Amino acid sequence: MPTLAERLGYGADTPLLIVNCDDIGSSHAANVASERAMREGLATSATLMVPCPWAREAAERFQGLDVGIHLTLTAEYPTYRWRALTGAPSLRDAQGYLPRTAQEFWQIADPVEVEAECRAQIDQALAWGVDITHLDNHMGTLQINAKFFPIYVKLAQEYKLPLRMAGASADARLGFGGRRQAADAGILFPDHFSFQWGSETRELIEAYAKAPRPGVLEIILHPVEDGPELRGYDKTEYAIRIHDAGVGIDEGLKSKLDAAGVKRISFRRIRELMRAAH
Repeated sequence: MPTLAERLGYGADTPLLIVNCDDIGSSHAANVASERAMREGLATSATLMVPCPWAREAAERFQGLDVGIHLTLTAEYPTYRWRALTGAPSLRDAQGYLPRTAQEFWQIADPVEVEAECRAQIDQALAWGVDITHLDNHMGTLQINAKFFPIYVKLAQEYKLPLRMAGASADARLGFGGRRQAADAGILFPDHFSFQWGSETRELIEAYAKAPRPGVLEIILHPVEDGPELRGYDKTEYAIRIHDAGVGIDEGLKSKLDAAGVKRISFRRIRELMRAAH
């Protein structure tokens, strides 16, 4: 069978890199930093948190760019919260918002209501004119849980969209064969995924540029412009987001990737391949 790289028109040994900006729509500052990373820097795609207050702005700012949906079923900040579009009872915590943690979500969420909420988020983005390129998932609520993972695959299959997927080793640790389930459903996804919350994304990209692996790798950023808005809602991990804002526009990193023969692509190419196959 040809590799994904070959199906995309590259050699089997070609290193292909997707750099995705997660969390657009979560704040104005996230929109500013992520748009700059896409228009001027390393990033090739982004994913939109539809229930968040700045999602509508993101839909306008990112017109013409490659944007997927960051299916959002949690609202993690203590004092900056958002609600489910559907208002589903099992997607409300004691304060009336989406649950703060994945663990709480897994305990209280009804799969039927989860599917309806995810579908509402996708349909809302389509109604705003977003040409959705792919699906991924905020805080892994669907992606890394065996009970909810079939919803993730079902929506990708129905809307004919590629997915973010755990890498092969992580998939084996999760133990429910997510990559196999998605492949069996005709869903395309990158060969590799590399990210660890709290680790330095710059170091991750530099290490990859020194020894790029064949196939399609997705690396994610969480860029947010520094300032009162970010520091007002994120009291503990703002430095990660400021760091990623710098990484997203780092010309030195871009030069290292180019010198290593890395081709940066977006999910749009994979979406078109998947739809052609269907």
